[in-house]
Parts: sequence; C-alpha cells; structure tokens
Amino acid sequence: MLRETPTLAPDGLPYRLLTLRNSAGMVVTVMDWGATLLSARVPMSDGSVRETLLGCASPEQYVEQTAFLGASVGRYANRIAKSGFELDGARYALLPSQGENQLHGGPDGFDKRRWRIVQQNNAEALLALDSPDGDQGYPGNCAVSVQYRLTDDNRIAIEYRATVDKPCPVNLTNHAYFNLDGDCSDVRNHQLQLLAQTYLPVDEMGIPQDGLKPVADTSFDFRTAKVIAQDFLADDDQRKVKGYDHAFLLDAQGDVSQPAAHLWSADNQLQMTVYTTAPALQFYSGNYLGGTPAREQGEYSDWQGLALESEFLPDSPNHAEWPQPDCVLRPGEAYLSVTEYHFIAQ
Repeated sequence: MLRETPTLAPDGLPYRLLTLRNSAGMVVTVMDWGATLLSARVPMSDGSVRETLLGCASPEQYVEQTAFLGASVGRYANRIAKSGFELDGARYALLPSQGENQLHGGPDGFDKRRWRIVQQNNAEALLALDSPDGDQGYPGNCAVSVQYRLTDDNRIAIEYRATVDKPCPVNLTNHAYFNLDGDCSDVRNHQLQLLAQTYLPVDEMGIPQDGLKPVADTSFDFRTAKVIAQDFLADDDQRKVKGYDHAFLLDAQGDVSQPAAHLWSADNQLQMTVYTTAPALQFYSGNYLGGTPAREQGEYSDWQGLALESEFLPDSPNHAEWPQPDCVLRPGEAYLSVTEYHFIAQ
C-alpha cells in the first residue's frame, strides 16, 4: 500500500509512505524520504501488537531530528576521521558533518534525500538513489538501491546494493532504533548477546585510535547474554561517549545464516535476532537521543532505544590493515549488504 501525505517534504512534494504486511499480522512502514524505516509492529503471543521501532509522530519531524531515526545512511556510514582519505594515490577531502569529521555520509547524506520508489507490493519495497560525482566529496557516480522485505516469519530483510564508476569507499546501513518493550522505557534493561571477540575503542568524537581490542574481561563482553545496564559506563572506553557507541567485529564473518546478535525485551516476551553479511555491528545505546521528537510522548530521552547497525568498521578508508573485506568499491564490482532483523514473540 502506498499513500502520500498532505504535508510536503523539503523538495515541495508529498512524502510517500509504503506499508508492508505479512500473513502473521506484522506491519512495517517505510518512507521514501531517506529510505526510512518508520515502524515495525510485531504481533505478540497474547494477541496484542507491539511497536518495536522508535519514530516521530509525523514525516516532517524526520527532517528536523538529528538521530538518523530509521534512515538509510551513506555513501559511508559511521565516521571518517578528519573528513578525508587517500585512495590509489589521490587524496579526497569530504564535507565534514560532526566537528572536523564526517558522520554518516556528510551534511547532505542519503538520509536527507528522496529515494525513487522502483517497485512495491505487500511483501517488499525497492527504492533507488543516484549520487553524483563529487557528492559530499566522494569520487564517482554511485547508484544505490535498498530493498525492504517482510517475510512471513516476521523478518525485516534489508538489502543494500551499489555500483560506482570510479573507485570509492561505500558503506550503507539502516539506522533503526529498537525498543522491544514497545513503551520506550529504558532500553538498558534489555538483554543483549553480541557474538564478537573484539571491539573497536574510540575517542570522545567516536574516532578509532588504537585498533581492535578483545572483549574478554571488559564491559564490552556480550558473548554471553547480559542486561545492558550491568556494566554500563563501567570503564573509560564507554565514558568517553556516554555509553556504548562502538563497532564489534562479528564472529559470523559475513555469513548471513549465522546470528550476529540477539536482543530480548525487558519483559522477555519478545526476542530479536540479527543476521548480516556485514563484517561489523555498531552497537549504539542511544546516548544522545534526548530531545529527539517522539511518536507518542513529545520527546525521547537518552537510552530509550538502541541501534545495531551493520557496516564496515568506522574510519575503514584510513585503515586498510583491519581484518575485514576492503571497503573500497571499484567499477565493475557490485556492493551488496544484507541484514535481517528477525522478531520472535515468546
């Protein structure tokens, strides 16, 4: 189902909202502006329906908020230090969007664009975007698409594809914030299991300094499920960024059939399992959500939602030594990143 809003987007046209439904009664809503995931309503065992995503009350509020709620981010998700990188002997200067660094593709990233609706039905929506040569400082034309698919076993499958005509780093992800309790209580009461042996410490600006570090004997050890609050702000690596906002290099190593993470609601009635072809997950505990327009209650507070963003490690264009696939996409190659969020009512 497709409907247009009476309110107009910054380009003067209506926002277009797409609704996906499955036979189990799950309903997912997507918006063409920012190829944004607006809502994911999951049927529960007791017959109720639970909203699992943070979101705004109206489409125009998405343009104002700065938390990237549910948005598709690119050309390069996460941070690039000092807004630049060297590639094939040439130096590229990007437009900064967080201090001197670039975050989520720049000040006018893919989250701030209208994507074309290529195809849609009850089960899937395919949207596309063309990013011109020089966009936010990146080399080459980049053609991007995202397919959102809702399966009958309550999975949201998100598939990003891209091609380029000049070599360029590409790192696409969705920035959904989850709260499986449905009432947006403190998400630190959720249980999380992250199947990863190492994480990437960062400085106060979220920029990696010293490379990967084992999770063993740190507050970043989620190899066995634990309540997020248990070790919250327990060490300097967390305190620098007010909680968890770190990438974990996954055990699954790009195998989408292997779970990357499991998340449980505080009441244990809903579980979400994450699968991805991406090498890493950025776990962000919503440390700076405060003041973001909320669907129900005016504004969100810090720690009311968490993100598990599938991606390359942050600042990868400046770290070819890291043990992951090359983040540079070259002409003739196809970028493909698949992530599934599987909801299981208990």
